[in-house]
Amino acid sequence: MEINSQDGRKPDTSQKAVKKERNTDVFRHRISVRDLVEFVMSSGDIDNRRTSGAKKEAMQEGSRLHRKIQKRMGSSYQAEVPMKHTVRMEQFDILIEGRADGVITEEKGSTIDEIKCMYFDISRLTNPVPVHLAQAMCYGYFWCLEKKLTSAGLQITYCQIETEEIKRFRQERSFNELEEWFQGLIHEYAKWAEYLYHHSISRQKSLKDLNFPFPYRKGQKELAVNVYRAIAREKNLYIQAPTGIGKTLSVIFPALKAMGEGFGEKLFYLTAKTVTCRVAEEAFDLLRKKGLSLLSITITAKEKLCFLEQPECNPEACPYAKGHYDRVNEAVFAVISREFAITRDKVAAYAREYQVCPFEFCLDISNWADAIICDYNYVFDPNVCLKRYFAEGKKGEYLFLIDEAHNLVSRARDIYSAALVKEEILFAKRLVKERSPKLARLLESCNKSMLELKRECENYKTLEDMNHLAVQITGMFSELELFMEDYPEFEERDLLLDFYFNVRDFIEVFHQMDDGYEIYSQMLEDKRFMVRLFCINPSGRLRNYIAMGKSTIFFSATMLPILYYKELLSGDPKDYAIYAESPFSPERRLLLVARDVSSRYSRRTEQEYQKIASYIREIVKGKNGNYMVFCPSYQYLRELKEILKEDPLSRFRLLVQESRMDEAEREAFLAEFQKENIENSHKDLNGGKEDTELKNSLVALCVMGGIFGEGIDLKEERLIGAIVIGTGLPMVCLEQELLKQYFDRHGRQGFSYAYQYPGMNKVMQAAGRVIRTMKDEGVIALLDQRFLNPDYLALFPKEWCNFQETNLNQAGRQVKEFWESRG
Repeated sequence: MEINSQDGRKPDTSQKAVKKERNTDVFRHRISVRDLVEFVMSSGDIDNRRTSGAKKEAMQEGSRLHRKIQKRMGSSYQAEVPMKHTVRMEQFDILIEGRADGVITEEKGSTIDEIKCMYFDISRLTNPVPVHLAQAMCYGYFWCLEKKLTSAGLQITYCQIETEEIKRFRQERSFNELEEWFQGLIHEYAKWAEYLYHHSISRQKSLKDLNFPFPYRKGQKELAVNVYRAIAREKNLYIQAPTGIGKTLSVIFPALKAMGEGFGEKLFYLTAKTVTCRVAEEAFDLLRKKGLSLLSITITAKEKLCFLEQPECNPEACPYAKGHYDRVNEAVFAVISREFAITRDKVAAYAREYQVCPFEFCLDISNWADAIICDYNYVFDPNVCLKRYFAEGKKGEYLFLIDEAHNLVSRARDIYSAALVKEEILFAKRLVKERSPKLARLLESCNKSMLELKRECENYKTLEDMNHLAVQITGMFSELELFMEDYPEFEERDLLLDFYFNVRDFIEVFHQMDDGYEIYSQMLEDKRFMVRLFCINPSGRLRNYIAMGKSTIFFSATMLPILYYKELLSGDPKDYAIYAESPFSPERRLLLVARDVSSRYSRRTEQEYQKIASYIREIVKGKNGNYMVFCPSYQYLRELKEILKEDPLSRFRLLVQESRMDEAEREAFLAEFQKENIENSHKDLNGGKEDTELKNSLVALCVMGGIFGEGIDLKEERLIGAIVIGTGLPMVCLEQELLKQYFDRHGRQGFSYAYQYPGMNKVMQAAGRVIRTMKDEGVIALLDQRFLNPDYLALFPKEWCNFQETNLNQAGRQVKEFWESRG
């Protein structure tokens, strides 16, 4: 192995020079200085008793203090010095690059300055953190090579964020010391780079040779071409893709082909639900059968992966946490050398074999994966996101494929909002007062400020400014962090840890707020008092993460109206958008819109419930089978359930969604649709008896927008009808009204943005449960006369243009005629 520097004592080893010398293309593996030292020097235990923020660098405030420290350093100080260094291996090069915070050039020599800003009490540091020193040593070595120096000074500058206190550690290292240390570092990393070299060759060849596995359906090729084009041009794309088009494969395939042409290096397939993760896994498996050589990893939540009943990530409670970092690299190399499709079960199996934490192991595998299948949180949530990719805000060769992207609006609002409750501050004070009077006093000051806000609030109040409270909270948090460090174990620590995370989130959100926020205080129903930072338009926050990738593809069967989603997701109306053609034959679906019922609150009477029950019975009479009825609320569902149970004419089997169903209960509910519920379903029903017909049918009462309202696949005769009651409007509440007022102020249609568009999305998702494949056929009934208003008709997807109006007297006949026409 020979080590060379581009501008130092050895010959130029830039990619151009290497190509000329070897007369061949050179594989160049790039890695940052920070990633290299953190990876190779990994060791020790996982221990969450030390707060995650205690020694972490604070990115936003840290950047400001970096600049402030650098400006103080005088004319001999050069800030933000880019450095790179190439290590030449036998078949490939390793390019290590980074940016030294500062280089001090004086007559006596040069000193590398590495600045780290922390919430941690830096007075407790007696030596520099090893990985921080290692970063400085890398830059010192590069600088000596470039400037032909015999030694370099290494200075680690620590700054405490709240107090701006500075503490420095300085040492001198000779060039020979630095060179010997660096060669040892690279020696440890060499086998990983070699793996990447061979894997990259295999992957790229397979991507170039990959063909679409099926004949294209109508609209599918156009969709795939548009995805490829958007990625190649580094644009964002919104896709309204009707059910049945095969959107998952139609998006993944062109993204992989774009990677094969060098338009991306790592693919993130982002989902809101576990079931869509499985769909993505199946798509990759299918393409592997066609020759794809690609490593994919599915990231599963810690609570689901953990081998303990309750995650306790410290070496005393968990044997997998003890020594985890000593063993994890060996475990990672084993799994990536043997597997291509790394699922939850494989992660667990290897984690047990190598005695490592399965969740942290899973995250480490993702470093080497070509495709990462995960929840939205792992890209967009600052507390959960994969910090190895997104913490420093740098742009990467990433492609983001966001499935069911309509869900990202509400999810992002939750992620980027935060709240503080006065009573929780008092509770924290009671927990700490015996151990830390200083922290108790700071908590009491915060409580008094909250009390002043409470006195001004009768029900709720929007707040123009809360800077004074934020300053107090930030100061208290610094002391709270020290407390958590000093007391890693006490009886009620978990309760205080919850408070710690809430405060941390509140501070982070406060510092990141933009004009898409509303601050308000509110008296809660249980008499507690809350101050909330409410994210109304999350596009500003999302845009920061989207910008870290090369291209983002938003796709869903319910992305209407597209301009609404553009405004709330990427915030750029110029982003590309397409409406994929549906391959589904309209003759296979009957869409009815009732003109004589409504779910308005003023119409929720016994008579109206009876009428809805009659609609259900008339539709189910048309054909034996499985049906879902989507109700506007649990209360509505319960009213309807009682009527159907007592109705002697409703002799079908009744299945009811309960609130807070666990995973086993959800699976049992869906399993009912797999049973042989349909006897004589293909007979001529004219010859059968009505009672027999209904007994052979299943009617499931569900809540619109709930767990069965989207993301489930009940194909062919497992579901032949969906009855949607009402327009899906969210309940009127404070935050919905704040949404409405915000968009009205910004020249938008506040009611549409806050109520109508989200409601219609739930309607379309519920209706979409019926048509899942090209073989499906069924009935969709929209039971609310408001659907016939022009503002609702304008929101219908174009596949719904052949809907039929109906009333209770006509519905049974229309359904019967439809099924007779299907033969």
